[in-house]
Parts: sequence; structure tokens; C-alpha cells
Amino acid sequence: MRKVLPILALLLFAVALVLPLSEPQTVEGQTATEALTTDMDAKTDDLFNGFGVKGTPIDECVSEPEPPTARGNGRFEDNKFIFSERETIEDGLGPTYNDVGCVECHQSVDVGAFGQQMEFRAGHITNGAFVDAPGGQLVHARATDSDIVEHISTAETVKAFRITLSTLGDGFVEALANATLQNNVAAQPLAQRGVLTQVPVTEANNTLRIGRFGWKAQHASLVSFSGDAYLNEMGITNPFDGFGGRSSSAADAGTHENPASTAEGVINVTFPSAFDPVEDPEDDGLDVLAFADFMAATRAPGRQNPIPAAAVRGDSLFTSVGCAVCHTRTMVTAAPGTLINGGAFTVPTALGNKIIHPFSDFALHNVGTGDGIVQNAGQSTANQMRTPPLWGIRARNRLMHEGLNITIFDSIQLHAGQATTARNNFNALTAAQRNDLIAFVLSL
Repeated sequence: MRKVLPILALLLFAVALVLPLSEPQTVEGQTATEALTTDMDAKTDDLFNGFGVKGTPIDECVSEPEPPTARGNGRFEDNKFIFSERETIEDGLGPTYNDVGCVECHQSVDVGAFGQQMEFRAGHITNGAFVDAPGGQLVHARATDSDIVEHISTAETVKAFRITLSTLGDGFVEALANATLQNNVAAQPLAQRGVLTQVPVTEANNTLRIGRFGWKAQHASLVSFSGDAYLNEMGITNPFDGFGGRSSSAADAGTHENPASTAEGVINVTFPSAFDPVEDPEDDGLDVLAFADFMAATRAPGRQNPIPAAAVRGDSLFTSVGCAVCHTRTMVTAAPGTLINGGAFTVPTALGNKIIHPFSDFALHNVGTGDGIVQNAGQSTANQMRTPPLWGIRARNRLMHEGLNITIFDSIQLHAGQATTARNNFNALTAAQRNDLIAFVLSL
């Protein structure tokens, strides 16, 4: 009995510590409602959350859609079609790239969801600091010509894989106010407190905003994320790619440029026009707006339905062991009409005052699984990673940032650093309790 009481006291303390973080935080006078969610097990493509106009399904149309000329004025189905297009060399693809379209990396189990593709990044340590590999840390998997396939030397001693994340529900994440993220992190115990980074919003003249997208929280807006990915993953220059669609050097006017944004760490790689025949910018930015609006208009991933009895039992355990400190259950988006992204976007009714359950604080933490890569926020973040949202995780069977783990149990065992206490608390549970907690995670 003497041994049981301290344990019970510890668990009760842990519950008291993290429960406030699970409650919706609203501004006085606001009425928040649950965000529209989609059951990812329902095998449906009805992903529309009400942002903009849904429109006619593209397979009922006779011609390809026109992209929106500004955020919010395109049709969801049209934007979904553009998100699903495959790019070609004539569109500006390459010369080096990872894949031919957004949907190639975001399609499991529906358009915009998780992918199983890997990114490869590399660099080295000089005077104790991470330095990108020559030509940039992102090493592309593909090229339009064998002469320009990217390779790294033995000097690059820091190597990391990254798996692609789901974009479903990201419109609600974009609509989270900076203050909401800051207040949430401030409420965390000091030993587990996350780091929020300020990153440039390209569509707002690089105005800084708290990052929330990507494994390093290196993007704050869906336009910035889309423009960066269009360049870095497909090689297509555009006004939102971090360079305005062109080289940073006027001296390179005789060549066609394929630089990559500083957020992704690729530095001004130049190819002769024989490999890169399309004039920069290769996209006028309208496709980027379509990508951003498609993601903004997707429903958030919903819970498994029906929820298994084991998952119901594991719900409270997820909180009591400390998982919910970083994997924040509940947040509320900014009120409709709020200007975000440096004033470039106004939160619409469909996204405003919505209760979401991302199971993430969108902050950087050192939990022992960092990849050593530095992107936007300085050398101190090399081994920090953004808390990945757990909503929709049941649709993914390759876990952690490198996608090399396939079980929730093994992933928990990899947690260390700021997550050591939570991991140890998990391991102290009975086998049945551990299985219940895992069942809860797999119900998200």
C-alpha cells in the first residue's frame, strides 16, 4: 500500500497538469463550434469543409478548370483537380525534383492525406554547426537528365529521411492565432515546453508569423508552404517560392534558374537552359493559390467510427502518462474576420471559431528523435522536431519523421529527451493498459 499511494499521487498530479491543455480556449463572447471532420475510413471523397464554393465534380466537366486569381474565389473541385495534376517538363518540372504532383505525395487514403514518399536531406558539421551540402540540404530523388542527377559526397555526415505529412484539415491549423499557440506552449511544464519559431510569409513580403507546417515548423501559411513545395519537390519556380520565381542574382540572366527556398535549405542552383527550357517564373502563382485553397477547404480528420472499447479506455491514459502535454488535444481557431498571414488572408466563417482536435502543439521539441538538420530557426533546433499532429494517424503505417517505424509501441520507445517522463510512464502501465493507450492512438 505504501508503494501504491505515491504512484497514485503522481498520476493524479499528471492528470491535473495536462487537463487544462485539453480544454478549448476561446475569447470572451465567442461561440466556438466543432470543425467539420471526415471519417477517413468511410472511403468517401467528400472532403469539403465549406470554405469557398464546392462546385461540380471535375469528372462531370468538359474542360480543365481555371485556377483562382485570389484566395477563396476558386471552386473546391477545381482546386482539387489542380492539386491532383501531374506536371511535365513543358510545365517547368525539374530539372531535379522528387515527384510530379502534389497528389503523388498526399493521397493515402484520400487526396491531400498522408504519403509514403521519402525526402532525403544531407549536410555536415563545421565548427560545431550544421552546414548544408553543396547545392543545398535537399537531395532530389529524380532528374530530367542523367547528367544532373544529384549525389552527395562522403563529406556529408548528417543524413536524414523525411516522410510526407497529411494536409487534411490544414486550413484550420492555418487559422490558429499566434496567441493560441503561444498560450498553449506557455502552459506546458518548463521541462516539456516547446519552441515556437517565427518564419516568413512569402505572400506578405516575408512578414514573420509562427510556423506550424512541416517537420521543422518551417512554414506559417499554406501559400508559403505550397510555393516552397512547388519549387523544392517539383522544381517549378513561382512568385511564392522564396525567391519570387527568379534567381536572386541578376548576373544569371543568361540561364534559366531553378533555385530552392531558404526554408528548405537549397541555395540558388543554376542549370543551363538545355536542362531547364521554361522561362522563370515557370508558374504565375495561380496554381499555388489553388493548392493552398484546396488544403484550406478540406475537412479535418475525424475519429474512427465506431470507437473501439479499448480506445475509450485508453483515452484517459493518453492524458495521464503525459502524451497530451505536447500532443495537445483541442484548440480553437481565430474568429471569422481575423487578419492572419501578415494581413494577406482573412479567416472565413468556415474556418473561424472552430474547435479542432489536432493532437499537436505545432511547436519544436527535442524528444530524442531529431535528424540534425537545421532549417529556419538556427542551430539550436538541429535536433528538435515539430510535434506531428496525430489526427488521421490510423491511415499511416510508417511512423516518426523518417518513416522507418511501423508500430506505435516502437515509436513510443524512441521518445527521449523532453518525452522521457511520458515514455517511462507508458512503460510503467500494465500490458493491458499499454494496449488500450495504443488502441486510442490508432482510433485518431
